[in-house]
Amino acid sequence: MSDLEAPLRPKRKKIWVDYFVQFRWIIVIFIVLPISCTLYFLTYLGDVKSERKSYKQRQKEHDENVQKVVKRLKQRNPSKDGLVCTARKPWIAVGMRNVDYKRARHFEVDLSAFRNVLEIDRDRMIAKVEPLVNMGQISRVTVPMNLSLAVVAELDDLTVGGLINGYGIEGSSHIYGLFSDTVVAYEIVLADGSVVRATKDNEYSDLFYAIPWSQGTLGLLVSAEIKLIPIKEYMKLTYKPVIGNIQDLAQGYVDSFAPRDGDQDNPDKVPDFVETMIYSPTEGVCMTGVYASKEEAKKKGNVINNVGWWFKPWFYQHAQKALKKGEFVEYIPTREYYHRHTRCLYWEGKLILPFGDQWWFRFLFGWLMPPKVSLLKATQGEAIRNYYHEMHVIQDMLVPLYKVGDALEWVDREMEVYPIWLCPHRLYKLPMKTMVYPEPGFELHRRQGDTQYAQMYTDVGVYYSPGPVLRGEVFDGIEAVRRMEKWLIENHGFQPQYAVSELDEKNFWRMFDAGLYEHCRRKYGAVGTFMSVYYKSKKGRKTEKEVQEAEQAQLDTAYAEVDQPAD
Repeated sequence: MSDLEAPLRPKRKKIWVDYFVQFRWIIVIFIVLPISCTLYFLTYLGDVKSERKSYKQRQKEHDENVQKVVKRLKQRNPSKDGLVCTARKPWIAVGMRNVDYKRARHFEVDLSAFRNVLEIDRDRMIAKVEPLVNMGQISRVTVPMNLSLAVVAELDDLTVGGLINGYGIEGSSHIYGLFSDTVVAYEIVLADGSVVRATKDNEYSDLFYAIPWSQGTLGLLVSAEIKLIPIKEYMKLTYKPVIGNIQDLAQGYVDSFAPRDGDQDNPDKVPDFVETMIYSPTEGVCMTGVYASKEEAKKKGNVINNVGWWFKPWFYQHAQKALKKGEFVEYIPTREYYHRHTRCLYWEGKLILPFGDQWWFRFLFGWLMPPKVSLLKATQGEAIRNYYHEMHVIQDMLVPLYKVGDALEWVDREMEVYPIWLCPHRLYKLPMKTMVYPEPGFELHRRQGDTQYAQMYTDVGVYYSPGPVLRGEVFDGIEAVRRMEKWLIENHGFQPQYAVSELDEKNFWRMFDAGLYEHCRRKYGAVGTFMSVYYKSKKGRKTEKEVQEAEQAQLDTAYAEVDQPAD
């Protein structure tokens, strides 16, 4: 947004929290980073120990742990105990949303032992894993085998359970859909303690389709079988600058992976990986990647970039060089490419450590990066947390591909947040209408990127301090999020539930479809055992009274019919 177009806002008077945030890097450097590094190392040793066990031993331990969960659930007295939730501490979750429901009365079930890769089945091309397995752990196991999950979320600490019950995306999602779309089967412990395996074509098919986005409110996920794909050792990545107005940037992004002739399933026309970063209202860089063999990458004249080394420039800043350098190509080791945004947490690292991107810091201390998000949350306190909710934006806007330009204009006008991350994903037309679903009749329009079986959507990732905050001006973050949510509802968009939301219950169910979810809540006994997904996502503290009301309520889906398109 140019200075002439920017709204005139009054200056905001600084308070003590502003100064604490400004100098928070002291705590991060001397406390968070050393502890994070130690935890990463200890976790790695635990993973190695687990990997050395035989399949039978890991499966035996898994079965024993499942029986402990079943036994714990059966100990619960519905008339005396609170609603069921995991024993994981609230600050451990990776995300901005307050996990305040755990502050009310609840019945804890410990799932901390479920963090093992149980099996890599080459014949079925399936990885069977437990819910606390994270992306760094599984890529470390699969990539040396020239295998990978079809969708590998960028940040190492993101877990399988979080990506299934919540939201997961990667640069390959324009081919495979969201993380949950690559799951073949779920092992779920239901409210009554029964253990079921849900697939898309067995007797629990309704539960299979209802699990994604449900936030663990239908049952406890104890393992998942996830699709594997064959890969090569390197990613051949092309950086292409795009210059123009916002609509030009959006069209350049769309053209980078969506053939104008509609041949979206042709591997010769569609890259394996896609992402675009918008650096300003007039500049962006589109990146497209295809898998490449070691032999191809090491041919004379090719550039190999080991972006995973601790002293390397942060990836988003490296990509920005294309704006001056012009289009260029390089080869990145595949696993390092998968986790390219981990070390700097996209660009949030710049706010946490203002000098963290400097060459001297990278060289001397870059090996300590990144700080664990859970520790950042644990050391921020209530006042800091509220400050970030009001003065910071960490949101993903999921919008139809043809509305990306409109979404970018909205973000520029209302929030002025840059860089912006763009990542496409398919939203499939499924046998059952799930919580998130494509626009009715989308296949009739034959828009760029769409197919007969899936509508192409885009994640517009908005992460950083808004322009007014950086300029010291007044900014109402709560009202901005409300306007964003209203815009999403009006444009058939969705907001992942890890983020801070201002939606009331009626508007929550205008954004999402409640039909299948509520059907499964009743059918599988979740009502009165697990709180509803809205209640779990709701902002603010949950009182004892609210918990009791949620236990007694027979959920009414009438509100979900308001402004909902027909099937």
